[in-house]
Amino acid sequence: MKLLWHIEKKRGNFRPVLTYRVELDDWERELATPALRIASSIPEPVRSWQDHCYPGELERGDEPPTGCYPLEIPPHKGRFGSTSLRLPWRADNRYPEVEASFEALREAYETALAAARASEPMNERGSLRLSGASLRAAAPAILAARLLGDAGAAR
Repeated sequence: MKLLWHIEKKRGNFRPVLTYRVELDDWERELATPALRIASSIPEPVRSWQDHCYPGELERGDEPPTGCYPLEIPPHKGRFGSTSLRLPWRADNRYPEVEASFEALREAYETALAAARASEPMNERGSLRLSGASLRAAAPAILAARLLGDAGAAR
């Protein structure tokens, strides 16, 4: 798995945008890994759809973020494009919870991957024949059918 992310912010009162992408390796896809979703510690600002935050409003005023974004890894068959999340405006442009959340996502995925790898492959075949006792009990009828069949064919 490769997890790529970056945060970009325009100058001014714009909120930063976190974009991340998860790419699964072929061997991970071959294990049929399920989709994985965790709750992160990355705060989702109030009105996260809004690309800006003016001074004294929302997180720059008296409305701090009330929830956190979920982060996810696609299932083995899924194609995964980039996901973008709008972060709360901060004067220092520091978001240490982003890296911590991606580390938590990686750890959760490694646990799921280990569980998938622990499911060993198998290829079992079998066959059964009648037991000796059943064959001995049926032998007179089998022999008679063969003899009658041979006698009919000899005519």
